[in-house]
Amino acid sequence: MNEPPARVRVTGPPRRRTPLARTREVDAETPLGAVYLGSLLREQLWLAVRTLVALGLGLGLVPVLFLLVPGLTDVQVLGLPLAWLLLGVLAYPFLVLLGWRYLRRAEGNEDAFVELMEAGRAPGPTPGPTPERRRRR
Repeated sequence: MNEPPARVRVTGPPRRRTPLARTREVDAETPLGAVYLGSLLREQLWLAVRTLVALGLGLGLVPVLFLLVPGLTDVQVLGLPLAWLLLGVLAYPFLVLLGWRYLRRAEGNEDAFVELMEAGRAPGPTPGPTPERRRRR
């Protein structure tokens, strides 16, 4: 009889990195780790609030503008009422731009947090942001 081949366990390369002191603080939920994580969460929350304010001002003031200036309801651009053009067509590129900007800034915040966590890895000066990370901000 044919014996099936022996099973072989496939694994990745060994991971012998010791956790960084700062990540240990975050993982262990120490007061210092709470400060590190709290700063990231506060920055992400502030970014979200600013984005929502921009959304509210950008789209929320359009109906108010039409209410305060009644003559705008009669304005037509390319055969479309101005309100339809603003809220039905131009709102979508605005939302995409807002989402893109939010995502880039949120990733920048996370990159800065990772740099802060990795700063304790090697002795010497703290590495600054890479040119690509500087460009994103």
